[in-house]
Amino acid sequence: MSPKLSMEKLSVGCVAMPGGSLVYKTGAWRSMRPVFKHAACIGCRACELVCPEGCVFENPQEKHVLVSSKEKSPGEKKREIANRDFDPDYCKGCGMCANECPVKDIDMVPEVK
Repeated sequence: MSPKLSMEKLSVGCVAMPGGSLVYKTGAWRSMRPVFKHAACIGCRACELVCPEGCVFENPQEKHVLVSSKEKSPGEKKREIANRDFDPDYCKGCGMCANECPVKDIDMVPEVK
């Protein structure tokens, strides 16, 4: 083992400075991009949590109303859900957000440049 990579200098797990990928805009080479439909989103944030680049975010200026169809009472339960969007500069088009969405409210479409 080289002296630069001695076991004493290695730590357990991945060690990286936060925000290290901000200098590398990785969105230019994607072939697919997510389309957030905002039709059935339940606000679970699975898309945000699973994104490897952290480029899925909540847009509080844009909201949609979620109506609970499970309620059988005359007064339907409604709640506002902030829409989700993505930063095109950093999205790699991996599709993890669409794959993890429990209500399939995200489509992956070909990137058109």
